[in-house]
Amino acid sequence: MLRSLGNIARLLRIARILARHDVLFLLERLEVAESVVMLARLATRRRVDGRPGQRLALALQEAGPSFIKLGQALSTRSDLLGEELAADLSELQDHLPPFSSDEARAAIEAEFDGPVTALFSRFDDEAIAAASIAQVHFAVTTDDREVAVKVLRPGIEAAFNRDLDLFRWVAELIEATQPDLRRLKPLEVVETFAETVKMEMDLRFEAAAAAELGENFAEDPTFHVPDVDWGRTGQRVLTTERVAGIPMDDREAVLAAGHDPDAVLEKAAAAFFNQVFRDGFFHADLHPGNLFVRADGTVGVVDFGIMGRLDLKLRRYLGEMLLGFLTRDYRRAAEVHFEAGWVPAHRSVDAFTQACRSVAEPIMDKPQNEISIARLLGQLFQVTETFEMEAQPGLLLLQKTMLVAEGTGRKLSPDANMWFLARPLIEDWMTQNLGPEAQLRDTVNELASALGRLPRLIDNIEKSAAIVGGGGLKLHPDTVTALRGGGKRRRNPALLWAIGAIGALIAVLLLT
Repeated sequence: MLRSLGNIARLLRIARILARHDVLFLLERLEVAESVVMLARLATRRRVDGRPGQRLALALQEAGPSFIKLGQALSTRSDLLGEELAADLSELQDHLPPFSSDEARAAIEAEFDGPVTALFSRFDDEAIAAASIAQVHFAVTTDDREVAVKVLRPGIEAAFNRDLDLFRWVAELIEATQPDLRRLKPLEVVETFAETVKMEMDLRFEAAAAAELGENFAEDPTFHVPDVDWGRTGQRVLTTERVAGIPMDDREAVLAAGHDPDAVLEKAAAAFFNQVFRDGFFHADLHPGNLFVRADGTVGVVDFGIMGRLDLKLRRYLGEMLLGFLTRDYRRAAEVHFEAGWVPAHRSVDAFTQACRSVAEPIMDKPQNEISIARLLGQLFQVTETFEMEAQPGLLLLQKTMLVAEGTGRKLSPDANMWFLARPLIEDWMTQNLGPEAQLRDTVNELASALGRLPRLIDNIEKSAAIVGGGGLKLHPDTVTALRGGGKRRRNPALLWAIGAIGALIAVLLLT
């Protein structure tokens, strides 16, 4: 009861902010807490200029840090909000006034239990960037290295926890009262959002993400990830190598520095593709403030608070779907949805193929540089209700990232398209991961894994038999010895031969 009363009070505050910006439709569409919406509308009557999405962005900015993050997450949900509203929210920038340098210094000293001067010979009091969760200061270490120091906002954890509880409460109301919206998995989306925010508010996770991304690109001279200074990093403070360069969307400055924008975009597109498909671990906040063209023409990246992961199975489905749209093979794009289980098997593949075509053709028929795969996916999500397609929270972060990355790329090189630049990489990756050799490799790996699990399986069979038969039922000792590989010899040659024969047969079937 206390939780509900507290959340109703918080919801009323938010409703009044929405009403001031004339965007109460957000709560009206969800059909929750109708009395709260009515009170907010009565208390605040005003008309505001601008498109609904622009007004909503301003309202979320006023509501505070967690609502800014929520708005950025909602920018991917054109299935919920519509294309125009989602597009306007994608422009929502995570900028807030900085907190004082005294608070930043106090946070650093509390984290490392010592004066700032013990860590840095120079610490710039003016923050270079300030966002909803943290802000960044430039500094020079005591061993004379230029670094960027990220510091969490004071009290940010408590503020986010209060708002996350409100989001969960609203999601629970939606699932309880709106059966038609359950397929969108509102509570699961909130939990995914909460997990992302939780990791953002422990800067050690961000440091680990930067280190992992750096390892993935250690052999790639075209994409630079800054080193982490682990000795000056903790839960509330992150110190990394300072990255200098031109913001990715400043085309004129890139040209003035003697760089070819198309070549830079090709490097960025390849890096993004490799993150998503090769590694399944990608930077999920690729706005222009986080991407730089360095003096040598390479691409540098900063801010690793929001990262995404995709398992190999999902990457394969995604790659096939993407290639299907790029080649206008809409039948294959539709089939992937069924194979992945995103669309129920009882729906019509032919009808879904038609839906894919209806969404894609108006987009794919545009000049190459105007084609947006992210918007294509967003519009596809809008028509999926007819086919009972469930929302895929794991793809939402990727779609948002694609949308932002496309916008950045378009500003850098208006006549190019990052997806067409990356198409050869996509085709090569698909060949390596979906061709006959890949299928054979997967089969062999599965057989090897099954062989490794065999001794434990035998133990489980014996234990189950002992339970069922009161201890009177056991496998013959010779059988157990043969299956386990016979004493010190870990694998029985006859068993290996049989498994090898099966694997060879499967290989022949796959390759013919």
